[in-house]
Amino acid sequence: MTGRDGATVASGDIARLAGVGRAAVSNWRRRFADFPQPVGGSSASPLYALPDVEGWLTRHGKPYDVRPVDRLWQSLRGAAADRELGDRIGNVGGFLVAVEREPERWKALADQPNPVVMANLVDLLRSVVPEFDTLLTDMPDEDSLTIVRLAGEAAERDSGAAVFDFLCERYLEVHSRRHTVTPSWVANLMITLTGAAGGRLLDPACGIGTLLVAGRAAGATELSGQEINLTAARLSVARLLLQGAGARLAVGDSLRRDAFANEMFDAVVCNPPFAERSWGHDELTNDPRWTYGMPPRGEPELAWLQHCLAHLRPGGGAAILMPAAAASRRSGRRIRANLLRSGALRAVISLPGSGTTAPGGPDLWVLRRPDGTDHAHVLLLDATADRDRIEDGWRSFLADPEARQAGPGASVRILDLLDEHVDLTPSRHLVGSAAAPVTLAFGPTRTRLYAAARTVADTLPDLTTRDAPEPPPTTTIGELARAGAVSIRQAPMGMATDRGDLPVLTVKDVRLGRPPSGTGSAGLGSIELRRGDVVALPPSRHAAVRVLTEDGNLLGPQLLLFRVDPERLDPQFLAGFLRIAQSATTRTSSGSARTDFHRASLLRLPIDAQREYGEAFQMLSAFQQTVRETAELAESFVALGFAGLADGRLRPGGAAGE
Repeated sequence: MTGRDGATVASGDIARLAGVGRAAVSNWRRRFADFPQPVGGSSASPLYALPDVEGWLTRHGKPYDVRPVDRLWQSLRGAAADRELGDRIGNVGGFLVAVEREPERWKALADQPNPVVMANLVDLLRSVVPEFDTLLTDMPDEDSLTIVRLAGEAAERDSGAAVFDFLCERYLEVHSRRHTVTPSWVANLMITLTGAAGGRLLDPACGIGTLLVAGRAAGATELSGQEINLTAARLSVARLLLQGAGARLAVGDSLRRDAFANEMFDAVVCNPPFAERSWGHDELTNDPRWTYGMPPRGEPELAWLQHCLAHLRPGGGAAILMPAAAASRRSGRRIRANLLRSGALRAVISLPGSGTTAPGGPDLWVLRRPDGTDHAHVLLLDATADRDRIEDGWRSFLADPEARQAGPGASVRILDLLDEHVDLTPSRHLVGSAAAPVTLAFGPTRTRLYAAARTVADTLPDLTTRDAPEPPPTTTIGELARAGAVSIRQAPMGMATDRGDLPVLTVKDVRLGRPPSGTGSAGLGSIELRRGDVVALPPSRHAAVRVLTEDGNLLGPQLLLFRVDPERLDPQFLAGFLRIAQSATTRTSSGSARTDFHRASLLRLPIDAQREYGEAFQMLSAFQQTVRETAELAESFVALGFAGLADGRLRPGGAAGE
């Protein structure tokens, strides 16, 4: 790349710039012979020259918005091989810190010719951002200067932190398998359970700094981290500095070359690499950190766990993510037993999986450095189905370790776990406690089911039939959009939904009819939802549309937003016809059909008539929801009945009716 014209874009980038879905871009590629030809990438993921794409969009009258930060990202993609992209972004992060700290110095240098800028850029970074001194291994070239100038332009429009977050999100979207990133809700949970607020915090495998950022937000007074991967270390340092956090970050292998040897911290958090067999087993045989036993070669996570404990002050807390199998592997039972006997292990919590179909994810182990206080119980909590119970369960356990836990958790006596297996898998210790409430739950569930069945009958919709009606006039959503009655928008495809402090409405939330479950930040491209907005899933195997009743949530990726002019188009009326269009797609036999919502038809009616139809659509949707809830209640009732009959808590007989 020799200038801005070297910037390249993938199909997802084109969709984001044009404000459409990926399917629309694929459709353009098939339909238009003059669509730009790829200039790189692969057949599965082609790359296009950004100027060619801009020209095509302009010729075809398709609006688009290429912001400075977009040009910066595309130029980075075009200038660097995939293996170099993370390092370049990290260096851009260091430059953004320098611009933020001394903007006038950069402005003065930016006015100089390229050779002068190139000769002075490294000195600028090292003098203004000393934290980056040891991380700068590449000297700037002409390509770098183009990118640096673009970064300076982007920082003038948006904050350096917002620009860098955007670059990191795009990078992780492209290289999701190269870095393990802790979901923000997990990071916040780990900080909460360790009590890191107001103390010294260490992350010995800090990656791109997610746990340290969460610690800073919670009030940790001193941040320290170590990371073996230089690329991740650059990203982490820049991210923390742009967030306004001072941090000590060392590059190196924490297990073999501990940068914080003999230092004690108030809290330690860690998401270590799983199943890394070359962790140094043979070199570290007699290491003093192995207080609870020599970690087996195949269980490096137990080495990381003891490394975390070795850095805790007495009474300090640690939270470490562990593979679920670590709770029951035969090779680790001696260490697990020693952790229990010493009182170091306080809780094992099974977390939900990260995918939409994943039943469970890793376990979260909560530890305390023994300080002479006796502990007779450990909390075992299965939160794979409901992560919202974790903090309440932990607080309840701390308040009274002997009290019975509500929900899928149990406070278990340590003596009861010290058998030949020392199995700490939460679900295996909750079977008995889950069966106990059958007697109490069966009667109320039957009463609720009886009332729900009556409600289904009472709310059965009744619509008037018409004989051979004349075909009504129709229009399309595309025509309404061109007339200004509705606008169609979409959030950035790579938007993160697991980090931030604002609620995000996700695809799964809309499909399940539940409140927002994601979290995000208001930033570049984010869309704040309003009361009366219509949100729909793209046409696929699932059909779901929601009319929002509150303001303030963010629109999640892959969802389509329809914002209506309420004087010209009723949102419930539009939602009904969107559902009809979705249903037409789900009925296709192959499952591969795609409906363009712009072509979806709806009746051409005055606003008063639209509102009548909208009320009817609402009535049908409410009835469907009632039927679904009744079906779920019936499933619970049947399960309770079978379980109660099987274990003797219920017996045949009883009164009919209520």
